Amino acid sequence: MKKKFILSFLISLLIFSLIFLGFGENIFLREKTTIATDGNEDLKDFEEDNKIEPKVKNEILFLLMGVDAKDVKKSKGTRTDTMMLIKVNFEDGSIDLLSIPRDTRVSVRGNEDKINHAHAFGGVELTMKTTRDFLNLDIDYYVKVDYRAVKEVVNAIGGVDIDVPKNMKYKDPAADPPLNIDIKKGFQTLNGDLAHDFLRYRSGYSDGDLGRIKAQQMFMKEFIKQTLKLKNIVKLPKIINSYYDYVETNIPLTIMLKGATSAKKIDIENMKTATVPGTDKKIKGVDYLIYNAEETEAIVEEMFGDYLLGQ
Repeated sequence: MKKKFILSFLISLLIFSLIFLGFGENIFLREKTTIATDGNEDLKDFEEDNKIEPKVKNEILFLLMGVDAKDVKKSKGTRTDTMMLIKVNFEDGSIDLLSIPRDTRVSVRGNEDKINHAHAFGGVELTMKTTRDFLNLDIDYYVKVDYRAVKEVVNAIGGVDIDVPKNMKYKDPAADPPLNIDIKKGFQTLNGDLAHDFLRYRSGYSDGDLGRIKAQQMFMKEFIKQTLKLKNIVKLPKIINSYYDYVETNIPLTIMLKGATSAKKIDIENMKTATVPGTDKKIKGVDYLIYNAEETEAIVEEMFGDYLLGQ
């Protein structure tokens, strides 16, 4: 059975909230952050290589992707297992998040295929192009992570309190690393390993991957809310160390620092989340999500209308 990668809202928190709370400028200037290149070119410093200006003032739109690999820096040829399009407004602290199911059938290099195959065929560049063409959006920035990030950050804040909706039990000794999920239903504190398992769990949902996406979105809200508590602020320098080990992005430092006061404005209860709508269908023995074009277009226009191409 394929390894199921997990993803939390770690990255938007790190990129925006951590630096906004006063730790970021010193930390980010202390080390250089690099761009993912999938081995195609030398890694370059953000400030030298990224001159793109945000399309909307005081706002940023980026594609958050989790790769099907143990090491984000060695992810050439792997698939994305989780994809989320995220918009953060620095002025009002609003967050819009659109989850893109991994099995969504779209055009990849001119052929109908699963959207998560784009990264295996052409890395970040093809993934970005495929997503732009699919959603008709002007997307310049990305953040890429591997599954270890969740464990590190959740442990750093002492766990995440969450109401687990059902008993979760699943084993896959062939997975890399081996999977042995056993989480009981009910309110509890998930440490890094349990949070990892909670987000990887998929097979027991009646709606499959869509069920996992709902769980991811619920986890994200709780994770951000609890990380922004006063008791966790002092732990942020430790958290950001994980950024350098498990994250690659092309978001320039200048844009990160632009939102220096936004954390105080973030209202998680008003965070908008949506998922590309569609229906499951097997085509030539392969399971796909056939997206509803009309409904998807309406969601994209509502959430990301300022970034539509051709405007």
